[in-house]
Amino acid sequence: MPAPPSTPVKSPMQKALDKLGLRRDIDLALHLPLRYEDETRITRLVDAREGEHIQIEATVVDSEVTLRPRRQLLVRVDDGSEVCTLRFFSFYPALQKALAIGARIRARGEVKGGFQGWTMMHPVTRPATGELPTALTPVYPTVAALPQAYLRKVVASGLSRADLSDTIPAHMMARSGPQIAWHLRQALQFLHHPAPDVALATLDDHSHPAWQRLKLEELLAQQLSQLQSKRERALLRAPVLQPATPHAGLPRVGAPPPAALSEPVEAACPGHDKPALPLHEQLLAALPFTLTAAQRRVVAEIAHDIAQPVPMYRLLQGDVGAGKTVVAALAAAICIEAGAQCALMAPTEILAQQHFGKLVAWLEPLGIQTAWLTGSQKTKERRHMLALIESGEAALVVGTHAVIQDKVQFKQLSLAIIDEQHRFGVAQRLALRQKIGYEGLEPHLLMMTATPIPRTLAMSYYADLDVSTIDELPPGRTPIVTKLVNETRRNEVVERIRGQLAQGRQVYWVCPLIEESEALDLTNATETHAQLSAALPGVRVGLLHSRMPQAEKQAVMSLFTQGQMGVLVSTTVIEVGVDVPNASLMVIEHAERFGLSQLHQLRGRVGRGAAASACVLLYSTGDAPRLGETARARLTAMLETNDGFEIARRDLEIRGPGEFLGARQSGAAMLRFADLATDAHLLEWARQAAPRLLDQHSELAEKHVARWLGGTAEYLKA
Repeated sequence: MPAPPSTPVKSPMQKALDKLGLRRDIDLALHLPLRYEDETRITRLVDAREGEHIQIEATVVDSEVTLRPRRQLLVRVDDGSEVCTLRFFSFYPALQKALAIGARIRARGEVKGGFQGWTMMHPVTRPATGELPTALTPVYPTVAALPQAYLRKVVASGLSRADLSDTIPAHMMARSGPQIAWHLRQALQFLHHPAPDVALATLDDHSHPAWQRLKLEELLAQQLSQLQSKRERALLRAPVLQPATPHAGLPRVGAPPPAALSEPVEAACPGHDKPALPLHEQLLAALPFTLTAAQRRVVAEIAHDIAQPVPMYRLLQGDVGAGKTVVAALAAAICIEAGAQCALMAPTEILAQQHFGKLVAWLEPLGIQTAWLTGSQKTKERRHMLALIESGEAALVVGTHAVIQDKVQFKQLSLAIIDEQHRFGVAQRLALRQKIGYEGLEPHLLMMTATPIPRTLAMSYYADLDVSTIDELPPGRTPIVTKLVNETRRNEVVERIRGQLAQGRQVYWVCPLIEESEALDLTNATETHAQLSAALPGVRVGLLHSRMPQAEKQAVMSLFTQGQMGVLVSTTVIEVGVDVPNASLMVIEHAERFGLSQLHQLRGRVGRGAAASACVLLYSTGDAPRLGETARARLTAMLETNDGFEIARRDLEIRGPGEFLGARQSGAAMLRFADLATDAHLLEWARQAAPRLLDQHSELAEKHVARWLGGTAEYLKA
């Protein structure tokens, strides 16, 4: 038997290129410079200005290695107008040889004046031979072992070989709002080697027409990928989740979604027994509150989707406390009544436990058995739950990522609900979709998020989803007063806690997660717990952090939920899902370290009852005289608005789309060039152009997506 072919050994350069994702000619062509250096002109030293980056051409008149105050190479050069000293603290014999007395060189760097005349620290030097370049010299993003000279060479080679023929027909570009006349090849060649007279500001802020062409192409590729994904799913089949007996509360198959679900059905004829209410209407009747109009609208949209023979792929967004869990419960009830199973997956055990408690309280009285699955379960309990799931006795399964493990076998799982979907990785979401299909059918998928999605983000990264929005809060929610307090006034905050406890209220104190060190994170929370315990004698102060055993976490949360604990000191494990109506004060320590949406999520843990509630943002400037610009922008936004949609818009401006997308962009930045905050007009054009290109020029559309996304398009579909 012949030996299998051996895998070619890659050189360090090839490995470095792989690390940058530069595998195809088009990848090299799209690897754009971070900045540029001007080697097209020579500046005389007599005309130089302090702190200016210039290139000089001069003759070496002296060269020596000195040992004091530290070892360094000092080279004096004369350009005929003045003398400059080139200073090198790191150098090799080859550099000394190149800078020998009498050598004619070009040196480029920042010039500084002083008692001894002009100086350049570690300038870039080369022999003064050949013509000066006619374009600016690119400086590319790189990694160790990949010098700029080599990278410039391979990028230029890839640019010359890449197929850069236009994939957007001229008539579509002519209808473009931006009116961009540049072709792709023209734009890329310019951006790699711009003319020296270009306004550098237009390159830095990406407003140059060449940049606009690239951003437009990138956005179009993204829109095409999303549209293809949506159309591919429309060809798949899914279980029709519709009760055997049609009733007024559910839309008919093929009918448009009603404005809202009806009230519970009454008997048509007086004197006759009332027909049995559908399960979801029994749940509606049993709830101790009335749904808002927004909740009814989104339940109707979901009910309409899962009654179709194509998979639902819907994102449910709503602000903190908008009531997404009851919407999930009603969707589950509709699924279960149709004879199928439903699973709800949450990113943390605390959040999953919160959902489980609510769903059991609502659905168990209606005869629905619910299974609980997490990674920390004991073997006996886990076996029992797995048996209930496999037999179909458990119509609803709630848990963490344990729900998608290999040993979990469902009988007829047809609806999956993923809470805080951005906290799950791409692989986990894809595994869930693949796992729960049966008999060739795809699942219906409902993803929920308490981080509202700004419009431009919904149009781009979530263009393949149908989006439902709960845009009103349930009645009775009290506004939360937000205060910004310096760390130096910590004692005043403790006094405020005493006041809340005296009124029978409860308090959260959240410490920041220090990602670089779990030990520091734990120490911070532990020290705060000790300080508050000492300052509040007679008050039960609890501690909750990520390294505690799950049983201990549950015990602490149970005491706080039942009102037996006055203060809960926690890391960000209570960020989402925790619902304690009696908690009226949230203190966030080192608030300047948190992201804006995370601050908003934490603030939403209070104000869930009738009592007046407050959120104290305790900040510290450390050794600096004032807060940094980004931290100040976040905290200002928190003071100015409680509206989650406005918070999301500002967060997009401050931090970009990463926080909203989570792992949807794992493995690659889906938008490398376009900026959703400034390029909405290009996004709107791409959104309108994508269906026309796909319908009228399908081969060009395929080529366009392959060029821009390569193998990363799958991340957009997860």
